Amino acid sequence: MRPERGQAAAAVVDWFPYATSGGVPNAYLHAGHLFVSGTPCRVSTILGSCVSVALFDPVAKVGGLNHFLLPQGPENTQPSARFGTTAVPWLIEALVAAGAQRRSLQAKLFGGACVLRAFRSTAGNLGQKNAQVARAILLAEGIPIVAEDVDGERGRKLIFQTHDGAAWVRSL
Repeated sequence: MRPERGQAAAAVVDWFPYATSGGVPNAYLHAGHLFVSGTPCRVSTILGSCVSVALFDPVAKVGGLNHFLLPQGPENTQPSARFGTTAVPWLIEALVAAGAQRRSLQAKLFGGACVLRAFRSTAGNLGQKNAQVARAILLAEGIPIVAEDVDGERGRKLIFQTHDGAAWVRSL
């Protein structure tokens, strides 16, 4: 699903700046939101079964991150960055609007764990479905996934830098 013009910009909300480190501002990204910046910023988030797609254009030095909870929403639901089928296209469109070139984008994929023991034997758990949706959209858009840390049984803390595409992940 491709957003209407202007929808992606409306989704770039609710990031919470906190202290700077090394002169680079830090921001925390809540679930169901996305963040894009053409200036240096470190964005962090906590993931369980949720997935974050980090996109970076190394030429334009524009990067962004989303954090979605579910692969897709129910029919007749308003588009929301809580759903992968909306959050990934919105992130792509927001980066392009911020000056990135679609053909230069590189993706990194994080999260998608199965943190609840009761669901671990279930084929196609929620985390796996979230990761599958992100992969499918990125493939359809021709955006290569250059790194990923998905699946498993533990949550993750993710830190992503918008200005150089660097990412750090720590298991929780």
